[in-house]
Amino acid sequence: MRDATGDDHEIHTTSNRSTFSSVLRRTVIGAIVPGSGLWSAGHRLLGGAVLAIFVASCGFLAVVAITRPLVLTNAALDPKTLGVLSVVLPVVGLIWAGLIVVTYRALKPSGLRFGQRILGYAIVAALVVSVVVPFGVGGRYAAVQKDLIEHVFAGNDSQSATRPTAPRIAGDANPWPGRSRINVLLLGSDAGPDRIGTRPDTIILASTNVKTGRTVLFSLPRNLQRIPFPANSPLADAYPGGVYAPDPEDAEDADELEWMLNSIYENVPDQNPGLLKSDNPGADATKLAVSGALGLPVDYYAMVNLQGFRDLIDALGGVTVNVNERIPMGGEESAGLRPGGWIEVGPKQHLDGFDALWFARARYGTDDYHRMKRRRCVIKAIVDQADPFTVLTRYQALAKSSKNMFFTDIPQSVLPSFAQLAVKVKEAPVTSVAFTNEVIDSANPDYRKIRAMVRQAIAESDAGTSRPSSADSLDDACAYHPATSDAPRPAADPTTAPAPKPRGRNQPGIPR
Repeated sequence: MRDATGDDHEIHTTSNRSTFSSVLRRTVIGAIVPGSGLWSAGHRLLGGAVLAIFVASCGFLAVVAITRPLVLTNAALDPKTLGVLSVVLPVVGLIWAGLIVVTYRALKPSGLRFGQRILGYAIVAALVVSVVVPFGVGGRYAAVQKDLIEHVFAGNDSQSATRPTAPRIAGDANPWPGRSRINVLLLGSDAGPDRIGTRPDTIILASTNVKTGRTVLFSLPRNLQRIPFPANSPLADAYPGGVYAPDPEDAEDADELEWMLNSIYENVPDQNPGLLKSDNPGADATKLAVSGALGLPVDYYAMVNLQGFRDLIDALGGVTVNVNERIPMGGEESAGLRPGGWIEVGPKQHLDGFDALWFARARYGTDDYHRMKRRRCVIKAIVDQADPFTVLTRYQALAKSSKNMFFTDIPQSVLPSFAQLAVKVKEAPVTSVAFTNEVIDSANPDYRKIRAMVRQAIAESDAGTSRPSSADSLDDACAYHPATSDAPRPAADPTTAPAPKPRGRNQPGIPR
C-alpha cells in the first residue's frame, strides 16, 4: 500500500486494525498488568496464565495486608524469608521485564518507520528499567536487612542472664502477652583505641507502655554510687550492701571511679567471673544495677558505640537541634587547653555527625548533667529525623552504620513486636526524668526517693498528666530557650588549638 509521501508500508491487519499508538498503549498496559498485552495480541493461553498468576498474587498480598498485616512484618524481619526474597525479587523483575519485551514483539506491526522503531524500543527499554530497578533494589535491601539482623540482633543460641524468657506468640494481636511495659536500657559506649575496656558514658532506660507507646526516659548519671542489685539476682549475694567504695582505711582500692555505675560493665564480671551466664556479662550486670536503682525490670539493652555514632547521624542526613548555649569543640581544662571551636547558639541548628557528637559529649566548661540533657535531645532528634522516606532512601547507609555501632541482646524473634511498638512510640509523647545533682546526691543517693519518682513518672505518662516536678516533655526540655546564651565563654586560643573554620567548628577527631 502507498501513502501520500510515496513510501510503501506493510500494514498488519487484525480484526481491529492496529496502529503504532495502540501498540504502545497496550504494551504499557501489559507492563502494568502482565499478561493483558499478550492476551490482546492473540496469545490467549500464555497471556491468560500470566494474567491469572498476577491477579492471584496481588489478591493474596492484598488480603494478607488487610487481614494479617503482622505476617508481612514478620517476613520483613525474618532472616530466612529475607534470604529468599533477596533472590526471588530480582528473578521476578527479570521475568517481568522479559514479558514486556515479548508483549511488544507480539503486538508490533511490521513495516514501521525508522523513527517509530526507535521510539518503540526506547519506550520498551524505559518500561524494562522501571520494573527491573525496583525489584533489584528490593532484593538488595532484603540482603542488607538480612545481614543487619543476623549481625546486630541476638540469635536463638545466644545467652543472657537477664533477658525475658517468655516466648512471643507469633501474629498475636498483643505482641507482648502479659506485659504492660517494655524496658530497654540504652547505653552509650566510650570504647575506643585510646580507652582501656568499656565504660558506658550514657545510661538511659526507656520504659514504654506497650498499648499506647507512651515512653519515659530515665537518665542516670554515670557517677551514681552505692547501687543495690535486685534481691533475686545472683549479684545481690555477691554485693549484699550494693556497689560502693570501701573506706580508704580498710581497703587499698578505694578509687571511687571504680565503684560508679559506669564501672559496673567492666568491673563486676572481672570480680565475679562466670557468675552471670551470658554472652555479655557486663551488659547484664549493668541491667541488674539499673533495675536495682530504679525498681524496674530491665528487659533488654541496646548499646551504641559512640565512636560510630556520627556515622549514623550522617546516614540520616544530619539532625536538627536547638542549641541553647555555646558548645565547646575540644579543649581540656585540666591541661589548660582551650576549645578549638564552638557550636554557636541558635534555634534549629542542623548538625552533621561530627558536630552532633560534640553536641552530645562536649566536656569543656560543662558537667555530666548538662551532657545528659543534650544526649536526650539528640535521641529525640534522631527519632524525629528517622521518618519513613529518610529511612527508605538512605537505608543501605543506615544499615551499614547500624551494623558497626549497635550491640544488643534483643532476639531476632521479637523484632516484629518491636517494629509494631516503634510505630506507636513515634506517634506518642515522650517524657523524661533526669536524675541530676539537683534531684539526687549521686555519691549517696536516696533510692526510695528515686523509685518513687519512677513510679510517679510512669503513672503520669500513662495518664497523660506528666508534671514538670517529676517528668518533663522532651519537646519542652529540648526547645529553644537560651537562658545562658549570653554567659561569657573563653575564646579559642590560637596557640593551643587550630584556627576556627566558618561557624567555629573545626576540632578534628572524636570527643572522648
